Amino acid sequence: MAPRTLDDIRQATEHCYAAMEALSEGLSDADWQAQSLCPDWTVRQVFDHVVSIEAVLAGWWPDTVEQLPPFERAAEFVADPTPYPDKMRGVFDLRRRDLASMTPEDLDRPSWMPVGPGTLGRFLAIRVFDIWVHERDVTTALGRATDDDGIAAELVLDQVENSIGYIVGKKIGLPDGRSITFDLTGPVTRQLHVRVDGKAKKVDQLDDPDVVVTTDSTTFIQLASGRIDPQAQIDAGTITWKGDDALGDRAARTLRFTM
Repeated sequence: MAPRTLDDIRQATEHCYAAMEALSEGLSDADWQAQSLCPDWTVRQVFDHVVSIEAVLAGWWPDTVEQLPPFERAAEFVADPTPYPDKMRGVFDLRRRDLASMTPEDLDRPSWMPVGPGTLGRFLAIRVFDIWVHERDVTTALGRATDDDGIAAELVLDQVENSIGYIVGKKIGLPDGRSITFDLTGPVTRQLHVRVDGKAKKVDQLDDPDVVVTTDSTTFIQLASGRIDPQAQIDAGTITWKGDDALGDRAARTLRFTM
């Protein structure tokens, strides 16, 4: 997995913003009130979550990991009566200016993150993950097409790959001495290899894994995010496996992790 640059972050974030803006323009009143893939949220509530967090982050430049974003701005955004596409675009334009003013050194700023202390660059990559997944919470529920290729999808997959040892060791529970390969066939093509040697660890290559699980990158991400039903994907043949049948079945059903 290659290190991500400031240009990568900018392009991925812009992809997410533009996709959310275009999606909002085509939603009917019924669409806004429809159930999303998030059990407790309508489509409107998904948008509120995504955009209100971006409003919180507008102009926020952390100097320490203890410096929290001003979360009170989230409620201010939700209460703002401005028509939705307009107020969303206003927030995104503020964030676009923030990103345009960043330097590569800013990526290394110490930063609070929802997963613990980190850097601003890592936090911005997590924001890409959050927005990209939430866009599909809406589009999958409404049967809309999405662009699942490119740098945004690559950064999103990076976040799952960063946790693949935890997923395999703690969620799937692959036994000691066993190994697994996830063969992602596209739109983002990637192979993830994990061996358990006392602890589950990602490795560069496996010559003879105990099981190979094959799926597309979008299904893999949505399963890892807990957004779609594993059984439905197994039944549809969207996720398959070769090798140890019990391990493959367990892997296909237990990818979900919490970021």
